[in-house]
Formats: sequence, C-alpha cells, structure tokens
Amino acid sequence: MLEALFSLVAATALLLGSPGPAPLALAASGATFGIRKSSHFLIGILLGLSVAIMGATAGIAALLATWPEARFAVQLCGALYIGYIAIKIATAPVIEKNPSAETQAPSLLDGFIFNLLNPKAYAAFFAIFSQFLLPIEESNLSYIATGMVCLIVAAVVDFIWLCLGGSLRPVFHKPKQARIIRVCFALLMVAAVLIVFLRGMV
Repeated sequence: MLEALFSLVAATALLLGSPGPAPLALAASGATFGIRKSSHFLIGILLGLSVAIMGATAGIAALLATWPEARFAVQLCGALYIGYIAIKIATAPVIEKNPSAETQAPSLLDGFIFNLLNPKAYAAFFAIFSQFLLPIEESNLSYIATGMVCLIVAAVVDFIWLCLGGSLRPVFHKPKQARIIRVCFALLMVAAVLIVFLRGMV
C-alpha cells in the first residue's frame, strides 16, 4: 500500500506539477501580481481540478465495472497520453514575456474555467486512475482515496509554482535552460510509465 501511495504521489506530481498550462499560468500570475493577489486564481484552478477528478473517476469506474477487459486498453491510452504530454513539454517554445502588471489578477472564476476546460486535467486523471489506483478492496473507496491524494498533491505543487513564480519565470525566457528543464520533466514522466508497465509484466 505504501509503495502504491508513493507511486501515485510521484506520478501525480510529475503529471500535474510539470510545466503545463496551469503551473505556468500560476507561475506567471505569481511573478506578475504576487502570491496574495493570485491566491483566488489558485483556488479556482483547484476547484476546476476537483470537477475533472470527479468526471474522470465516474468514467473510469463505470468503464471498468461493465468491461473489466478494458483495463489494458485504458492503461495503454493513459501511457500514450503521458508520452504525448512528455513530447509536448520537451519541445514547447519559450514563453513570451508580458511585463505589464496593469491588468487585474486572474480571478477564482478564471481559474475554475481554466481547469474545467483543460483537456490535460481529464486525460491526466484518466491515466492516473488506470495505472496508479490505490489498492483498496472497496472499489468506490479506492477511487475516492486516489482522487483525494491527487487533489492534495495538486494543491501542494500548484502552490509551489505560485510561490516560486518570480524566480522560475526568468528561467523560461532563456532557451537553453528552459529546454533542459522541460526535457528532464519529459524523461521523468516516460520513466514513470515504463516502471508501471515493467512491474505489470513481472
């Protein structure tokens, strides 16, 4: 159980904490408007993520309950998605500077809609629930516990991105450093998927 929990935390941190749309938006907002003014944006992002968790949980649970043979297909889709995200991260362009702080900081509603419409969030949880589900006997409890752990991890990594936004943002304007960081994240994500598949083959 402890090993499964560690794997879940690591996979969630890599998927949700890698420099995707939400983390970069939080880093940019923290750098431009400060932590306090961006806190509502963070709360909105986490609320939107909660909806994504519930949607992914319901979908995966229903699929596997009616068609247990679909587990391998779901795992394969999740692995392919993680690989796709890894490639996108490794090849992403350097973000553009936007030094203007005249506009209002993103609101709670902005954050909620941002993650509610973020396909990465749904696909990420599709991958997580198919490969890193906590081994609890009661199926519903297993999905709920996995979802709660994911939300806690997401809150921590998103808050870190927000707090470190001022120091991280300049790095992403330098092509060489930005590329190294993104490639490292991509390799870690691919390594996590390989470990899961190799463990399943033993």
